[in-house]
Amino acid sequence: MQGTAFRFFATAVVFVVIGMAWGIHMSATGNHLYAPAHAHVNLLGWVTMGLFGIYYHLVPAAAASRLATIHYAVATLGVVLIAPGIVMAIDGTGEALAKAGSVLSILSMLIFLWTVISTRGKAS
Repeated sequence: MQGTAFRFFATAVVFVVIGMAWGIHMSATGNHLYAPAHAHVNLLGWVTMGLFGIYYHLVPAAAASRLATIHYAVATLGVVLIAPGIVMAIDGTGEALAKAGSVLSILSMLIFLWTVISTRGKAS
């Protein structure tokens, strides 16, 4: 695994380590207030980013495009913004980051949809 596929997968592993540590902290303290943010780190950060990485590994033609690099940046920034944004929304200190992260996350999925459609039949 290399290039875009590796970046997606390695970033996914970083996110799951963060998500797991956060989950352990919530369990140890008995405070599950931020469970929605924790869930988003795990689902968008680990599962979704990992699946993107696997797809790009299996379809090198998709990974070779400039759009794949843009996709990585949009997806990563989406996760980085949505998690603290959800915490802020729960705390009542603003929803702007959660909204920005949500928009970037759906944009990331739309980029991926386009990528899957446009690289159909090009798997190695």
